[in-house]
Amino acid sequence: MQKQPDKPERLTKRERPTEPAQPEQGPAQPEQGPAQPEQGESPPAPDATREPAGDRPRRRNRGATVLIGALLAMLGFALAVQFRSTSTNDVLAGAREADLVRILDDQNSRIDRLQSQISDLQAARQRLSLNGSNNAAAREEAQRQADALAVLTGAAPAHGPGIRALISDPQRALRAEELLDVVEELRGAGAEVIQFGPVRIGTSSAFTDSGSGVSLDGTALQSPYEVLAIGDPKTLDTALNIQGGVVNTVHAAGGEINIAEQSVVSVTVTRTVPTPRYATPAGK
Repeated sequence: MQKQPDKPERLTKRERPTEPAQPEQGPAQPEQGPAQPEQGESPPAPDATREPAGDRPRRRNRGATVLIGALLAMLGFALAVQFRSTSTNDVLAGAREADLVRILDDQNSRIDRLQSQISDLQAARQRLSLNGSNNAAAREEAQRQADALAVLTGAAPAHGPGIRALISDPQRALRAEELLDVVEELRGAGAEVIQFGPVRIGTSSAFTDSGSGVSLDGTALQSPYEVLAIGDPKTLDTALNIQGGVVNTVHAAGGEINIAEQSVVSVTVTRTVPTPRYATPAGK
């Protein structure tokens, strides 16, 4: 006889499977940021309307670098100007009282010459404006200007007060640069006409060194050099005798320079003014 399995005991009430107990929730946690992409996923594209946070400090750094560079450049310029000014002051501080007086007289003479030129130009303008369309007055003024330009360019002889300087160079140590300094000092002192040796100085004059010595506009110069200059005699003399100037240079080269102020200096040597090949007056 087969034994039947015992019948299960009948449940008296319906039993339901119990759910696991939920843990008690603590205090509310702060909201978490956006979920990080899982490995292998590409991050979401940034919002095009917002500037990435990492670019803002970089841009501020670039702006600060430009500002610092500009400040350094301004500081360097100020130091250079201060150094140059200090160097000039040091030279004047080491000059003798007589040299300072000469420099001051030279500057005052230059101011007087410039003011005189301004007065002449204003007077010429007034004459022309008063005469209106008077052709005779215009021709007279034009002729006066032409005569002045002929003297300044070396196309006409000239005479007037000035100096005569005789420069000896027994050792032939003076080069073109030192002789050019003589002309530049005289021009700076207001010399209107200069003759160096047998050559009339013009706007295109040039000193050049050669194997046999120094040439001026292609003419060989021989020591001693005679220099004639028309201008204020005292001012021209002062310009050549400034400390560290022409006189000191000649002495350092083993030469001598004698300067004589004269009431009348005659310069008869002239220059040939070349005819322009390409330029023509604007009115033609």
